[in-house]
Amino acid sequence: MYYIGLTARLLLALVFVAAVLGKSWPRRSFDDFVAALSALRLFPRRLSGAAASATVAAEAVTVLLLAVPATVEAGFVVAMALLGTFIAGILSARGRGRQVPCRCFGAGGSTPLGLPHVIRNAALAVVAVLGLAADYASAGGSSHPGGVVLASVTAAVGAVLVVRMDDLLALAPMAR
Repeated sequence: MYYIGLTARLLLALVFVAAVLGKSWPRRSFDDFVAALSALRLFPRRLSGAAASATVAAEAVTVLLLAVPATVEAGFVVAMALLGTFIAGILSARGRGRQVPCRCFGAGGSTPLGLPHVIRNAALAVVAVLGLAADYASAGGSSHPGGVVLASVTAAVGAVLVVRMDDLLALAPMAR
């Protein structure tokens, strides 16, 4: 169970690091993220900058919580809450006919937020649930260097697939 928790922890941390960096640097990426939030019309336009800042801050806090052994469980819980919020926001915007490009990992994406993004966030939320359960079940467990390497590589590959999802889906377009 330890390695499942470690893989989940690393995967989520890497995904949220990519999200924070992608939205924060360069400055244009943050401006594009603010514009995307504004276009979603989930709250008054004047709050878009504050919502964008709060989102990036919450993602950064999630990374920090997952990085510190004493706060890993809180990190999983915050990750679940964030991902649930993202799912609700996407579904709400889509339900009102809003088609806004995904700026989940910064500027450059042209794929509108939709069902693939909901599924991705739901899958990440499941990873957080599994990580929390595994962390709880393996409290005080020991590790082997080979297992840690395998968990790390698995998490890194998973994070790349998650972050590059829109590009991968563009290679094999689904029937619309």
